[in-house]
Amino acid sequence: MTVLVTGAAGFIGLHTCQRLLARGEQVLGIDSLNDYYDPTLKRDRLALLEGSPGFRFQQLDVANRSGLEALFSQHQIDRIVHLAAQAGVRYSITHPHAYGEANLTGFLNVLECARQAKVRHLVYASSSSVYGGNEKMPFSEADAVDHPVSLYAATKKANEVMAHTYSHLYRIPTTGLRFFTVYGPWGRPDMAYFSFTKAILEGKPIQVFNEGRMKRDFTYIDDIVDGVVATLDRPAEPDNGFDGLKPHPGRSRAPYRVFNIGNQDPVQLGEFIATIEAALGKDAIKQMLPMQPGDVVATYADVTALKAWTGVSPKTSLREGIGKFAAWYRSYYAQR
Repeated sequence: MTVLVTGAAGFIGLHTCQRLLARGEQVLGIDSLNDYYDPTLKRDRLALLEGSPGFRFQQLDVANRSGLEALFSQHQIDRIVHLAAQAGVRYSITHPHAYGEANLTGFLNVLECARQAKVRHLVYASSSSVYGGNEKMPFSEADAVDHPVSLYAATKKANEVMAHTYSHLYRIPTTGLRFFTVYGPWGRPDMAYFSFTKAILEGKPIQVFNEGRMKRDFTYIDDIVDGVVATLDRPAEPDNGFDGLKPHPGRSRAPYRVFNIGNQDPVQLGEFIATIEAALGKDAIKQMLPMQPGDVVATYADVTALKAWTGVSPKTSLREGIGKFAAWYRSYYAQR
């Protein structure tokens, strides 16, 4: 039986495939290899997977309905880890249609194929962005998420609602994972820690929004993958204790769950930059800027539910994680 990983050449996709392959799973990876950021990085990630026993890859966009249906007709897919999406909060302001195509149409195609194939479990990427302007900390799955502040966040909220519908109508177990600011080796160049590292090493200014007063629950990639694989191994179940008079957004009478995956330790942006400076042994030139549209002041994950369901909890400190990223960055770009 095969695990389909969409977005296999992405940051989280690479590490998830590696973990699944390491334990002997048959993995079918797909990715559009688009140019949202440098496709060379995506191809280099893919090169780490190609040739691994049990791994197959096909270049395919999940928004391509006929292509995805053909893929499912050719392979016996047992479980799905759906990570393919158009990422980025700010990009959604200037390129909104990319989010409709990848995150809405693409997700619907995955749901329909999952229904037809009667998959045992669909795990999909949501985002901490769904919490929008929530001010109660830490963010809990029990919180209402009805006021997104970016189109990206709105599409991720829509994914959760769509998944619940399919879980309710067709009893497909679905689990949504709200990732909190993921970082680490082989990360995305559009993420702040990546662009900060590049600029610091090149002696160029970094843009520090909200004058460094934002806080983020930075989560190391290994801790994220721990959660992805652990939830994949335990398909969502109906919550028999669910009280219909007191709805809980993260649970349902359908086989549906939503979990936060975060470090549960928010760090102010200024401290985060200082950690990168220490890892690189070089100070940043800071350009202080106001808050950007679509951004939120702080994120903070309550991971109690994830730990109760899977036994998984984060364990990588920011200093350790940034140190590993900095070492990878220097090594990778020294060879290019």
